[in-house]
Amino acid sequence: MTDTQLIREIKDGNVQMYSELMRRYQRKILAFIYHMLKSAKLELMAEDLCSETFYKAYRSLHSFRELDASFSTWLYTIARNTVLSELRKQKSGSVPLDEAGIVPLAPPDAVPELRLLQNERMSMVRDAINNLPEKQRSALILREYEQLEYQEIANILGQTVSSVKSLLFRARTSVKTQLEPYFDETATSMEPYEGMRTR
Repeated sequence: MTDTQLIREIKDGNVQMYSELMRRYQRKILAFIYHMLKSAKLELMAEDLCSETFYKAYRSLHSFRELDASFSTWLYTIARNTVLSELRKQKSGSVPLDEAGIVPLAPPDAVPELRLLQNERMSMVRDAINNLPEKQRSALILREYEQLEYQEIANILGQTVSSVKSLLFRARTSVKTQLEPYFDETATSMEPYEGMRTR
C-alpha cells in the first residue's frame, strides 16, 4: 500500500495501520533526530523525541493534506520542530548538528595514516558545520545526509526553493572558508569536504 492509501485507511478508522507508517519511517526519523541532538549532548533523548514526533503526527493526521506536501516531508517538519522546541526548553544557546556522513569514512583497507587524516578532516568539517546558523545547518543535513530534494527541504524549512538554494550556497561557502586555512598549508589530491555536492 502507498502512504496515501495507508493514511486513508487510518482516517477511516483502521488505526492499526499507523504501525505500518511508523515502520516505514521510524529508522530515518530517529537517525535525523539523533544527528540533530548529538552535538548538543542530548542524543539520549532521540528515542523519546522520535516517539513524540509520531504521536504528534498521529494526533494531527486528520489535518494532513497530500496536496500540500508528501507524508515524509510533513513528518520531517514535525520532527525538526519537536527537536527545536526541546532544545529551546533545554536553553541551549545554539543547535549544533553532528554532520557525520557528510565526509565519507576511510575505506576498510585504507592505510592507518590516511584513515587518521580522513577522520581529522571529518572532525574539522563537523566543527565548521556546527558554526553555521540553524537554518543553514538544517538545509545542509537534509540535503547531504537525508538526500532530500530542494522542494522537500523548502517545505520542511518553510522556505522557497530559491531560498533553500541560497541557504545551501551560503552554508557550503562558509564551510569552505572555515576549512581553507587548514588545507591550504598541506594541500593533497583529496578534497577536504569530499562527498558534499555543489548543487
